[in-house]
Amino acid sequence: MSGNGQASAVDALTTAAIADATATGGVSKADLAFGEMTSLALLAGVYIGFGGLAAMVALAGAEGQLAFGAAQLLAGLAFSLGLILVLLAGAELFTGNTLLIMAWAQRQLGLLAMLRALALVYAGNFIGSLLLAAGAFAAAIHLAGDGAVGIAALGMADAKVKLAFVPALFSGILANMLVCLAVWMANGARSAADKLLVIIAPITAFVALGLEHSIANMFIIPFAWAVRMFAGPEFWAIAGASAGHYADITPTGFMANLVPVTIGNLIGGFSIGAAYWFACLRRSS
Repeated sequence: MSGNGQASAVDALTTAAIADATATGGVSKADLAFGEMTSLALLAGVYIGFGGLAAMVALAGAEGQLAFGAAQLLAGLAFSLGLILVLLAGAELFTGNTLLIMAWAQRQLGLLAMLRALALVYAGNFIGSLLLAAGAFAAAIHLAGDGAVGIAALGMADAKVKLAFVPALFSGILANMLVCLAVWMANGARSAADKLLVIIAPITAFVALGLEHSIANMFIIPFAWAVRMFAGPEFWAIAGASAGHYADITPTGFMANLVPVTIGNLIGGFSIGAAYWFACLRRSS
């Protein structure tokens, strides 16, 4: 690659150029008007939820039919849709926006401005995720595949709400390291096709590894809770299961998962941003 960050043999930016672009872009993100920021954040919550739905469909009926690893990889590949939509269609995602730490470290962005941007985007992502969960339930997607999609959703959510604080925290750290690496590489890509390709591998990996992503969980757990509470006897009859088996999927269980996962996502994203700032931008700050 060329040292000045221009096109190379693979037509991508250098690491230093990506660092500069990410820091500069962080200022632009934090400067978005309230309405624009919250609207784009709401969309990102919906987009990540679509990825979650795709993963549920990929896992529907897979138990006993596919090896665990193969099923997880397939779910991860399907979930990649979420970040692809965020980065190519354009939206504001809390987990990716933890890279704002670079603009703050570069003294281009104040601490309060960074925290405001992260908080507004987090809230918007939450609302968008809940809206999609309600819409997906109203569309009876949980009934697809003779209830297999609903059972997949319940299985995913049940595993999440049963995680203890420390595993959820570290799972959140590792998940957002991979998410931010996907965002980082997409920042260095020059075409939509390049961005799509570099997103897929790290996102597939984080889902296949069973790691925890706060915004994905904002959709998965509420959707599964809606299935548990409101699906009705017709769902349980065709699914061959009972609501009592998923008693841990509650608003309390949701929050017990969301708090450590969110903290972990912050740590994971900040660690990637801080490492690249130290390596590439520290001397110019």
